[in-house]
Amino acid sequence: MKLSGKVAIVTGGSRGIGKAVAILLAQNGASVVITSKNKTSLENAAKEMKNAIAISGDIRSMTDVENVVKNTFETFGKVDILVNNAGIFPKVKPLHEISEEEWNDVIDVNLTGQFRFTKAAIPYLMKTNGCIVNVSSDAGLKSFENFEADAYTASKGALVLLTKAWAVEYAKYKIRVNCVCPGIVETDMTRPYLGTESDREMAIAEHPIGRIGLPEDVAKAILYLVSDDSSWITGAILPVDGGIITK
Repeated sequence: MKLSGKVAIVTGGSRGIGKAVAILLAQNGASVVITSKNKTSLENAAKEMKNAIAISGDIRSMTDVENVVKNTFETFGKVDILVNNAGIFPKVKPLHEISEEEWNDVIDVNLTGQFRFTKAAIPYLMKTNGCIVNVSSDAGLKSFENFEADAYTASKGALVLLTKAWAVEYAKYKIRVNCVCPGIVETDMTRPYLGTESDREMAIAEHPIGRIGLPEDVAKAILYLVSDDSSWITGAILPVDGGIITK
């Protein structure tokens, strides 16, 4: 098994991509901690997984974040893997209609939240020569017509560059930091935007490979990046998007 004996934290692990990642890591031998602020959905998700426990916490609270990482260490004795997956998607609207509160909320969860978990996990990852995978987006790599979620784009673009900065900064500790950039993936978060057949057909047409992604598509890429199969890869930005950024 690729991850036998490893301990992983997956943020936003109660649903969507995070849940798929946690399931796949556990199936490959890792002990997995899933975290999000929704305690009920988190505990229900953990029941569906092998070798997984739920530790609830709000990514917007440094105290909660530190508690998740500390409890992981106290339970398993180490931390090898951090998957920074948690995120929110705002209402799509032009920049001049976005309130400062809406902007700050997206940045706090999608960007500062990733900083909080990385800051809390780094001292433990130094001891294990661990690895981090950040989940950004195709919207962090290019602009899309009629896609005016500016705070989302800003947060995901910043996470791409932070991945490279962290990879350089922590290479001396043999910590690898990589990033995946999904296209449109069928999850609870994206489903409202795929409500009509026309919406779905337009989304499919954006992807040269001819289909919308599944959470498992992204999970498989993340499994590769946290396994020893990618031991010479750090600072990589991997589109997992059906070819959407090639257009």
